[in-house]
Amino acid sequence: MSVIGIIGAMEVEVATLKQTMEVEREVSCASLDFAVGRLCGCKVVVVRSGVGKVNAAICAQILVDRFGVDCIINTGIAGSLNADINIGDIVLSTDALEHDMDAVAFGYPVGVIPQMDTSVFVADERLRSLARLACEAVNPDISVFEGRIVTGDQFIADKTKKNWLVSNFHGMCTEMEGAAIAHTAYNNSIPFLIIRAISDKADDSASEDYPAFEAKAVRHSVNLVTELCKYLVKM
Repeated sequence: MSVIGIIGAMEVEVATLKQTMEVEREVSCASLDFAVGRLCGCKVVVVRSGVGKVNAAICAQILVDRFGVDCIINTGIAGSLNADINIGDIVLSTDALEHDMDAVAFGYPVGVIPQMDTSVFVADERLRSLARLACEAVNPDISVFEGRIVTGDQFIADKTKKNWLVSNFHGMCTEMEGAAIAHTAYNNSIPFLIIRAISDKADDSASEDYPAFEAKAVRHSVNLVTELCKYLVKM
């Protein structure tokens, strides 16, 4: 991996990564600030996308077009859709899909993007394998899970909606950017990995849990990405 694009949805994630990396230059484009430099020896471009699918897709495409990244890693936080996944744990994407894509009126199942050959975007197995090793090395106090990440322009804080997501998509966690980045990576034929630290249970307690556990979730995610770069620089 010669250049790695690292996208965070929130300022706190990106600010922490930028404190760790050697920033060589900063570039502004489409109201986004891209930090170019090295993280643990890896050439990286770190950027905050902002919240939501449109912001995430714009950010990912700029990383490809302007900075020529060879892969994209998206860090962030998510709500758990699985009772075995606790707050603070990490989920690594096997694949990702957009749960709010709804063309049912035209005969498509919910979640299916019309006129595309797939609506399920498969993450890179090598990146995921290395990320698991990295997480187990630097976050021994938490568990690491692998599975589907479902994305929509909604903060899920309702048990009924959570159960609907589980029933229809069998996701491990839900958030607001990952599948848009995965979709962009797929269209550009580059590998990706979505990394999500669990900040809440995506149910009626979500608004209460989120502020209390955000900092912990971000710390685990940043620890993982930093260690992952150490592995990638050796490849």
